[in-house]
Amino acid sequence: MAAVLSSDNLRAAWKRVKANKGAPGIDGITIEDFPAHLRAHWGDIRSQLDHGRYRPSAVRRVEIPKEDGSKRLLGIPTLMDRVIQQAIAQVLTPIFDPGFSASSFGFRPGRNAHQAIQQVQRYVKDGNTVAVDIDLAKFFDTVNHDVLMNIIGRTIHDKALLALIGRYLRAGVLVGEHIEPSDMGTPQGGPMSPLLANILLNELDHELERRGHRFARYADDMVILVKTQRAGERVMQSLTRVLEGRLKLKINPAKSKVAKMSECGFLGFTIVRGKIRWLEKKLAAFKHRVKELTGRSWGVSMGFRLNKLGQYVRGWMGYFGISEYYTPIPELDEWIRRRMRMCYWKQWRWPRTKIKHLLAMGVSLKTAIQHATSSKSYWHMARTPAMQHALNNDWLKAQGLPSIKNLWCKAQGYS
Repeated sequence: MAAVLSSDNLRAAWKRVKANKGAPGIDGITIEDFPAHLRAHWGDIRSQLDHGRYRPSAVRRVEIPKEDGSKRLLGIPTLMDRVIQQAIAQVLTPIFDPGFSASSFGFRPGRNAHQAIQQVQRYVKDGNTVAVDIDLAKFFDTVNHDVLMNIIGRTIHDKALLALIGRYLRAGVLVGEHIEPSDMGTPQGGPMSPLLANILLNELDHELERRGHRFARYADDMVILVKTQRAGERVMQSLTRVLEGRLKLKINPAKSKVAKMSECGFLGFTIVRGKIRWLEKKLAAFKHRVKELTGRSWGVSMGFRLNKLGQYVRGWMGYFGISEYYTPIPELDEWIRRRMRMCYWKQWRWPRTKIKHLLAMGVSLKTAIQHATSSKSYWHMARTPAMQHALNNDWLKAQGLPSIKNLWCKAQGYS
């Protein structure tokens, strides 16, 4: 507890929380308001922490839509509680992280999702082509507090710190105007949640290692690789007993399965013939978002649109660019460029304006008039030779439109 409350640790915690930004908790105090709030109240809060009387505020419930139509429940703590939780996490991480499995990649220093999927790829190439794909039902909402605190208590013996962690687990959730008790779960949204999840699931990791299984885990997303369907069925049965019996977690039977890795997804990817590919549903979500950003009815400036589109495309390719499947890349580039040409054609709107821009971009007067007076759709006109010549690839690049192909080549390490 002394290490948690040291000035250097608390200062580093506030710096991290501030950098992460984020919405206010139930008290409405923002990042900008927090320094003044801290100066006014820290003396009293520090005294409460020192004497074991501090009671964390309930978290604010936020629902985030998921791709399958369901909602992910986040719990947003107050900034004061985020700083304290971050301070706790900074002290506990160096204690627990060295004991975590080498096959655990989520929310750990120097580890990421790309490393996890690349490890799965290596196991598949070694002949472990059958995946035991385990989906934990609402994992963060169903963590058993007694099981978790018992595991933490094997390593941490400071009763004051254990009590504070327990109070955070039981702080409650503000839903509407009422605070609901949190008898189980560790709400996503707090700085401690990822670490607590890894501490709990480390028990599963070591059980898998003891049995000699090949696997990769990122938070509650995991896949075990075996050589045959029969072996996979046995692993699924035995791990169900471990998860539901020892760790008091629930497996979602509708989403858990034993199948070829090429038929399973892990962190947005799959492995097909030894190659990493993004899942088709992830590509569909990408195209849906690009359609929104290039929608004709979005009344924003072209500069703003290109900036937002560029940010999204670069971010998406920064993650999914490790896909080794090149075939869809050129088509995606062409499709995005066509959508941007459609946006420009809609923006120009009037025949006189269209003629003016086309002429300025080197299109002949006759062709410019034919295009400007055409009754064909915006989408059709975006693919005409004249528009492709006027708003060519280099011109769109100069406006700030990134190339999927260039981003993919960079992600693959090609010059």
